[in-house]
Amino acid sequence: MTAKDIMETEIPSTLQAKPELAKEIGSVIHFNITGDTGGTWTLDCTKDANWVTAGAEGTPKMTVSMSEADFVKIRQKQLNPQMAAMQGKLKFKPMDMGLAMKLGKLLG
Repeated sequence: MTAKDIMETEIPSTLQAKPELAKEIGSVIHFNITGDTGGTWTLDCTKDANWVTAGAEGTPKMTVSMSEADFVKIRQKQLNPQMAAMQGKLKFKPMDMGLAMKLGKLLG
């Protein structure tokens, strides 16, 4: 599993199955994933479909940064997102706790 798989396949299929999650998040979020097969993606939950695009598009309400290894571990439930944030492995700029919690429902 790679960050690209998660961002371009798993997250869109989760949002397709649960469109209420996109409405709840209702923001543009940039993901900066570091590592060999990392990259930058935009999650735009203000739209009704095509939520994820490669690259940084639009003005984000928040930017999420982490390594690809940690991103995969969070997705596979091997790493608790709250612990990752406290350990500095998962960073939010600016920190919006409400939005981060909503995002957790999508990623976890």
